[in-house]
Amino acid sequence: MMNVLRTIAERLSRGVVFRRRLPKEYGRGRIFVSPDAGLRFCRANLAVGDAILFKMANELVKAGDVVWDVGANVGLFTFAAANRAGKGGEVIAIEADLWLVGLLRRSCTLLEHNRNAAVTVLPVAASDSLGLAKFHIARRARSSNHIEGVGSTQTGGTRSIEYVLAVTLDWLLERVAAPRVLKIDVEGMEHLVLAGATAVLSKARPVIWCEVDPVNKDEVTRILHDHDYDIFYANQNPSQRQPLAQAPWETLACPRSPRPGSPNLEPEVERNVAKHPASR
Repeated sequence: MMNVLRTIAERLSRGVVFRRRLPKEYGRGRIFVSPDAGLRFCRANLAVGDAILFKMANELVKAGDVVWDVGANVGLFTFAAANRAGKGGEVIAIEADLWLVGLLRRSCTLLEHNRNAAVTVLPVAASDSLGLAKFHIARRARSSNHIEGVGSTQTGGTRSIEYVLAVTLDWLLERVAAPRVLKIDVEGMEHLVLAGATAVLSKARPVIWCEVDPVNKDEVTRILHDHDYDIFYANQNPSQRQPLAQAPWETLACPRSPRPGSPNLEPEVERNVAKHPASR
């Protein structure tokens, strides 16, 4: 019965848009959200269903930072990061779903007079090569949209297929400011996104927060370790984090040697890395 009611609610939510306020810690600015991207957006309190997005923005993003949000969805992390980075910062929001891109751009117009970092919305997918890709719009929440060949069991099938432009993060690095913080949530594409980010990982060396599907954990771990990153469980108190042998679902990856001139890492993370010299 619950599944039937959920299915009905998801069907009725298609195209529905609400204006919601960000939590007060992020300026209380209004953004556009939709239960078509997840029924949790029916709630007025955005922090209830996506607390970790705000938690990681608060922990990782500092004033003046450049942030890349790969898989921006409706932009909770994007706009929380923009508030944290402030006028001196910049946020690049990467989203392949053109309908969600429309919401992101509308939200930008609501927040353009606030004291937030500039937000650039790029309507592309991130992958390991340049080209066209088949992009599946999930029958259920748009947060489960995915490139053909990957994706979760939460899609409920495909309502439509669109062709989207796929770029690599290294291609992007040649055209926009290098990130200090890189967030990746791409429904099973994370290993391909990282495979196309060799220069980003070796030269820009951002702190990375990445959702990792268990089927990709070995490849993600290999890529991060090959580029001299320590891996932590993001959804844990920073003072309790210790380097892990494999990437967990909520992966926090910190470069053991940041690029010259880059801002310091989160102090708690720096201390944890320093306490484990064997992992260097």
